Amino acid sequence: MSDQGFSEEEVAAYWNVNAGPWAQEVREGRDVLHAGCGEGHNTRLLARAGARMTGVDISERMIALAVDEERTAPLGITYVCTAYTRLEMFPSASFDAVVSFMAMMDGPGFDRAMAEAFHVLRPGGMLAFSITHPCFITRDAKWMRDEHGTKVAWMLRNYFNPAPWVERWRFTDASADAPEFAVPRFDRTLSEYLNAVLDAGFRLTRIEEPRPSEEYCRAHPSNIPPTDAAPRCA
Repeated sequence: MSDQGFSEEEVAAYWNVNAGPWAQEVREGRDVLHAGCGEGHNTRLLARAGARMTGVDISERMIALAVDEERTAPLGITYVCTAYTRLEMFPSASFDAVVSFMAMMDGPGFDRAMAEAFHVLRPGGMLAFSITHPCFITRDAKWMRDEHGTKVAWMLRNYFNPAPWVERWRFTDASADAPEFAVPRFDRTLSEYLNAVLDAGFRLTRIEEPRPSEEYCRAHPSNIPPTDAAPRCA
């Protein structure tokens, strides 16, 4: 991804927090809808943990790849090509949980997505999704560098600008000559995200903003602005 992307260690930090309640949910054989499932990697992980999975994605090609993998190694997953804002093919109260991994910021109509998720969830169902932090991944945000080219600060712009744009990035560990992904972005403020969740009828129980450990900062100093001492997390 970009310099502000997620490393494997940071993703692991999210799921270390989620592990206990998540395992309890999926090991009970819950019906789970994966919104924005892509080619199905995380969908398969949840299916192997015991959840009865349905994945939806707006990309026909992504769904085709997911279906191919399901045919090769069946896990009982159902895949449907549709936007997460268009779930009318599912009856009301069809799922025990709706989940999404780093997808909701890449599509329009977040308020509609929340309303659709609420509609397909059973009473007492769980919504869990992760997104890039809306305060820090914005259009034209970039690193500021000193005269030596060293990163010293992350500069933000356009936080309140709702205009869609296309972000181009590579995975963190990809080689410099790897092709870039071009991903449409739909920036929203933190309040817009939270209010859309509440307006749909959900009860907000917890928000997590994981912070990298000191060990991570020392192991990956290129991702952290330098200080006079050892790298530390801001």
